[in-house]
Amino acid sequence: MKSESKKSWSASITVLIAFAANVLVAVAKTAAALITGSASMTAEAAHSWADTGNQVFLLIAERKAARKRDKAHPMGYGREAYVWSMIAAFGLFTAGAVVSVMHGIQQLLTPEPAADYAIAYVVLTVAFVFEGVSFIQAFRQTRKAARELDRKTLEQVLKSSDPTLRAVFAEDGAALIGLLIAFAGIFLHQVTGSSVPDAVGSILVGILLAAVAVVLIDRNRRFLVGQAVTSDIEGSMARRLLEHPEIERITYLHLEYVGPRKLYVVAAVDILGDLREHDVAVALRRVERELEDHETVEEAVLTLATADEPSLVFPAVSGHR
Repeated sequence: MKSESKKSWSASITVLIAFAANVLVAVAKTAAALITGSASMTAEAAHSWADTGNQVFLLIAERKAARKRDKAHPMGYGREAYVWSMIAAFGLFTAGAVVSVMHGIQQLLTPEPAADYAIAYVVLTVAFVFEGVSFIQAFRQTRKAARELDRKTLEQVLKSSDPTLRAVFAEDGAALIGLLIAFAGIFLHQVTGSSVPDAVGSILVGILLAAVAVVLIDRNRRFLVGQAVTSDIEGSMARRLLEHPEIERITYLHLEYVGPRKLYVVAAVDILGDLREHDVAVALRRVERELEDHETVEEAVLTLATADEPSLVFPAVSGHR
C-alpha cells in the first residue's frame, strides 16, 4: 500500500508541476500576444490556457479515482479517472485546437501587422524552459513505469492504464512542438513581412492539439468500455498465480481494468492435492486475499477448475510446473 500511495503522490506531483508551468507560461504568452499581435503567439496562449484548465480536471481525476470502494461502487472509483481525463481531452480540443485554427484562418483573411518580435522570442524561450521541466518530470515517471513492465517509454504512454500521466506527457510534448512551430511562424513573419507563415503556424498548432486530443479521447474511451490487458500484464498475473505454492494450474483467467493500475481478477484454478471441500474453500480465499494485498489488484475471485478443462498456456511462463 505504501508503494501505491507513493505512485499516486508521484502522479499528483507530475500534474502539479505541469499546472504551475502552464499558468506561468499562459500569462506570459497572453501578454506577448497582446503586445506583438502574432497569430502563432495567440494560438500558443490559447494552448497554454487549455492545458492549465486540463490540469485542474486531471487533479480531480486523481482525487476521485483514489477513493476506496464502497457498497455503491464495489469495484471502487478508479474509472472516474478516465471520465475526467476524457473531459480534459475534450477541453484541449475545443479551447485549444478550435481557437487556434479559427484565429489562424481569421489572420489569413484579414492580416494584422505584428511588432516587438524580441518579446515574442523571449517569451517562447522561457515557455520552452518551463514546459521542458514539466515534460522531463512526466518523461522520468513514464520511463520508470515502462522499465517495471519491460516496455519502451512511448509504448508505455499508449498502453498505460494511467490516463493522467498519459495526458501530461502528451500535452507537454505537444507544447514543446507547438512552441517550435510558433517560433518558426513568427520568425518567417519577421523575415518575409508576410503574416501568412504566422497564420499557418497558428493553424498547425491547432491541428497538433486536435490530433493529441483525439488520441487521448480514444485511449480513455477504450478503458471506459473495457480495454483488454496486454499480454505482458496477463503473463505477469499468470506467473503470480502459478508461483503460488497451492496453485497447480489455471484453466481460465479474466483480467479487467477498473481504474489506473487496478485490476479485477477472475480465475479458475486447480489446488494441489485432494483436499476436503472446506479446506479447498479456505485455500481459495487465502489466495484471493494474498492477491488483493498487491497494489494492482482491486478484487480477486477464484473458482475451482474441473479435471476435463485444458490448462491455459502463457508464453511468458511456459515450462512452469
